[in-house]
Amino acid sequence: MKLFRKLIDFLIHGSVIVALSVFALIQVTSIRLGLGHDAAVSWFGFFGTIVGYNFVKYDAIARHGKPGWSLRMKAFIALSFISFMASAFFFFRLERITQIVSLAVLGITALYTLPFFPNRKTARDWAGFKIYFVALSWVGVTVLLPILNSGQQFTLDACVTAVQRFILIVVLLFIFEIIDLAWDDPHLRTVPQQIGIRRTKWLGLLLMSVLIGLEFVKIHKSEEIFLCNIVFGAAVVICLFCANERQGKYYTMLFVESLTVGWWALLLMVGV
Repeated sequence: MKLFRKLIDFLIHGSVIVALSVFALIQVTSIRLGLGHDAAVSWFGFFGTIVGYNFVKYDAIARHGKPGWSLRMKAFIALSFISFMASAFFFFRLERITQIVSLAVLGITALYTLPFFPNRKTARDWAGFKIYFVALSWVGVTVLLPILNSGQQFTLDACVTAVQRFILIVVLLFIFEIIDLAWDDPHLRTVPQQIGIRRTKWLGLLLMSVLIGLEFVKIHKSEEIFLCNIVFGAAVVICLFCANERQGKYYTMLFVESLTVGWWALLLMVGV
């Protein structure tokens, strides 16, 4: 049991779980828009997420050489290096336009991590902006890349899917911000810090209602997909309303981040 827990911790802190979430959302986009499975985009998104998230999380720790992290850092660096090589391999199998957009997403990640301005603050330190940078990055990887690489036009359904994905990521981030409220820097001005936990939850419910309502705007509708979205949306809302400052790391970093994998599995089960 202890070994299993260490494995889960490694998958969480090595960003493998969040990478699985990205992989699953790419599959959801492909299913919903009829793009077909694209191995290059899927695995580029998976391995690229590991590289990007580990860089964001461990860049400062690695540069400052904090004690107590040496063995774990070596493991994370090895995982990140392997993932970087794999993401580079799949990058060169993407269409040219997809490569360009993926570099733009990389630019957003760099802006989020590295100080480019005179005050030497990163985008993470811009009050109230963190959640939107993350959401835009996820929309870029999980919606734009699979559409562009398929060669299909950016239709109304694709535009609606992009808006829905942005809303979904924002609501999921509400859960993380609620749980991190106790130790988040007050200057970050996260949504719970600005409007409180209760209002954040109700705002999340409103946004998820908009997300579901946008299904009726789409040209190509599917009753099976709509029902799957209802089930998934309900699961997200339940997790949001159950979130509190006393929740442990496994609630968000394992369970919440795995919700999208369950959504993908549900779509596969109903055969859409």
